[in-house]
Amino acid sequence: LDKYLNALKNCFLFYQVNRYDIKGNQYLKTLEKYYCVDFGLKYAILGYKNVNSGHVLENIVYLELKRRGYDVYIGKVGDLEIDFIAINQYDTIYIQVCETIRDSNVLERELKPLRSIRDHNQKILLTLDNDVNNSYDGIKTLNVIDFLLT
Repeated sequence: LDKYLNALKNCFLFYQVNRYDIKGNQYLKTLEKYYCVDFGLKYAILGYKNVNSGHVLENIVYLELKRRGYDVYIGKVGDLEIDFIAINQYDTIYIQVCETIRDSNVLERELKPLRSIRDHNQKILLTLDNDVNNSYDGIKTLNVIDFLLT
């Protein structure tokens, strides 16, 4: 399996994203994630059944962050996960991606990892919801399409 994953990465079909422990300030060697360069390949092989639109949305945000020149990592704070830590020479941004945050339990689940970070870098929660231009304890909520177009 490792050889296949390496071949797919070397062919630029998948990106490997490593984990970064924010509190320990170190890169982790396990539990990396993989993002697909082109979902058309996935659909050609697996079809359109059981499409996880949340994962597709996360994949789109990852590709956009790479396009903007960020180094991207998966964040870890204790036992919580942050979808993306985007780092470039000018700033660091913490990003959570969620299809919808209309349910208060989902909103709290998505905000919890961002609230646990105690530095002053920008924190953003991206969603497909259209009426979300709010801030929760300094955490911006933005429509993902608006984010992609800026």
